Amino acid sequence: MTRREDIRKVSGLAELMLEHRLGQMRAAAQRLDRSRAQLAAIDREASPADLPAVTAGLVACEYQRWADARRAELNAVLARQTVDVLAARAEAELAFGRLQALRGTVAKMASRRQA
Repeated sequence: MTRREDIRKVSGLAELMLEHRLGQMRAAAQRLDRSRAQLAAIDREASPADLPAVTAGLVACEYQRWADARRAELNAVLARQTVDVLAARAEAELAFGRLQALRGTVAKMASRRQA
C-alpha cells in the first residue's frame, strides 16, 4: 500500500466518523426538541370544560399539581439532554477538525509533488 492510498483510506474513515458524529448530534437535538415541546404543551392552557365551578376548580388544582411534578421531571430530562447535545457537538467538531487536518495534509502532499 502506498502512502497516498493510506491517506485516502484514513480520509474516508474520517469522513464516515464525521457523518456518524453529525447524526448523533442531530438525534440528540431532536430528542431535546421533543422534550421542549412536551414542556411547552404542559404550559398551554386547557380549554374549559362544562363543569360546575367547584368541580372545575378541583380539576384545575389537580392538573396544576400534576403539571408541577411533570415540569420537574422534564426539566431534569432537558438538563441531561442539553449535556448530551453539547457533548455530541464537541465530538462532531473534533471529527470535523480531524477531517480538515487530513485534507490539509493531502493538499500539502499534492503541492510538494507538483513542485
